[in-house]
Parts: sequence; structure tokens; C-alpha cells
Amino acid sequence: MATLTLRRKAMFSAAHAYWFADRTDEENRAIFGKWASRWGHGHNYEVELSVAGQLDETTGMVVNITDVDKALKRALKPLRDKHLTYEVPYFATHAPTTENIVRFLGEQFNTEFTDPAARLTKIIVWETPTLSASMDFDESTESNTMVCLTRCLDFAAAHRLHAPGLSETDNLAIFGKCNNPRGHGHNYGVEVTVIGEPDSVTGMIVDLVALDRVLDTEIMQRFDHKHLNDDTEDFAATNPTSENLTVAIWRHLENKIPAPARLKRVVVRETDRNFFEYEGN
Repeated sequence: MATLTLRRKAMFSAAHAYWFADRTDEENRAIFGKWASRWGHGHNYEVELSVAGQLDETTGMVVNITDVDKALKRALKPLRDKHLTYEVPYFATHAPTTENIVRFLGEQFNTEFTDPAARLTKIIVWETPTLSASMDFDESTESNTMVCLTRCLDFAAAHRLHAPGLSETDNLAIFGKCNNPRGHGHNYGVEVTVIGEPDSVTGMIVDLVALDRVLDTEIMQRFDHKHLNDDTEDFAATNPTSENLTVAIWRHLENKIPAPARLKRVVVRETDRNFFEYEGN
């Protein structure tokens, strides 16, 4: 029988504060930096979970979506319209980071969802459109305590698809209008995913300020508002396809991710229909 995955989305609103009541003001600021606040702030969180199982040939379903919705609703109930720091016991001892929210929901959903025909394989929580955390429960190569954090950004750039090793005629035949001598442009979207285990105190897998600094230096300053063929060393002698751009971004980031996190994945969106993903060799 075929194995299929059902993906289901939900939303909840909540506040959270990066602040431990049993620590001094100075200790909290040392832990959470600019985000340290006794009162905190709020988000409209978006959640997507995936459950997988074998297709039931009688019902034509993997699992009854009503059962998934009921379990998801129960899992989210402790968080909806709450101040996580002060009203949810779990976050009295765990910083209410997006990473820890993913962990909490994984535990909650696995407790609430009892259908033996399907299993939870992934949860993603978006704190904002540019920041999300996820956990995979179906990867044998990673520990189930590991969490991924994805940072999204975009830059504008031009490029001409032109392979130096090919003739003018061959380049035009292969790349057509994308071989336009003056080039053309895109608003590139980039997703950078890092992986690690949340720190027992901060609840974070990486210093987000330090990560943003790396992304600004290695991606934005290098590629934003540039003509990739003419303004960058990466493509002075290399065809600036989005495939090559994805690999180039990986290579610039691979050894610069703030420890103890490490680079997991780079995705480049050239248009709304073209995505390129790379996870290294």
C-alpha cells in the first residue's frame, strides 16, 4: 500500500516574554540581550504539522482529517490567547522561544493523537513570515531533540544566463531570452535553515543576532542590488543559474554559522514557480 503524508495548518495568538522571574534584571539581559523584557510581546503563530501513514484502500484516506483537527485543537488549547511565560507551566522553566514552542507542540500532539494508522512526522511553527522553527520526527539521521530554525530574506539582483564554456550560438539556443546580453532581474527569496539542540537556558539553537549578521555579510552585502555576472567574484567565470547561486550561498555560509548550530539547508526562490534546494554533499 502507498504511504502518504497529510499536512494540516492552524493558527494561534499568544504573547511571550524573554524573562525568567527567578533571575535578576542583569541576568535576564545577559541571557536574552535586546529581547529581554519582563512584559514581552505577541505573535500570530502559524502551525503546520504532517502525519504520515499507509493509504486505506477502503476509505481512500490515510487518516480521518477530523481526528487530526481534534488532536491539533487540544494540543493548541494551552497556548491560545495566553501569555506563554506567565500562564503556561511548561514555559515557566523553558524560555518561550519558537524552538521550544515546536518541542512543546510535538509532545502535546503525540499525546493527543492516538490513531495507530498514522504518525507525526514534522511540525513547523512560524513566529513571523521570516522566522520559523521545525522538528522532524521521521529522520533516522537526526536526534528527535534537534530543532531547525529557518531565517528568510530576499534580495534584488540581475543576471545573464551565459555559460563561458559554450559558444554564443549554443548559449542562445539553450537559454533563449534569459541569454539577453543586458541580462534580466529577480527578487530572489532565500531560506537559510540551521539545526541544533535548544540551549537549556536560552531555549535557542543559535544567537539570532549573530546569525543575522552572518546572513547580511555573506548574502545581502555580496548579492543585493548587484549584477551577478559583472559585480560578483562568484560568477565572474561561472554561469549564474539559480542552481549555482544556491550552492554558492551554501559555501559562503557553511563554516560561518554561529556554533553550536550548523547549516542544514539553503533554498533559493527565483520566482514563485522556481525553487532550488541544497543540503551540501
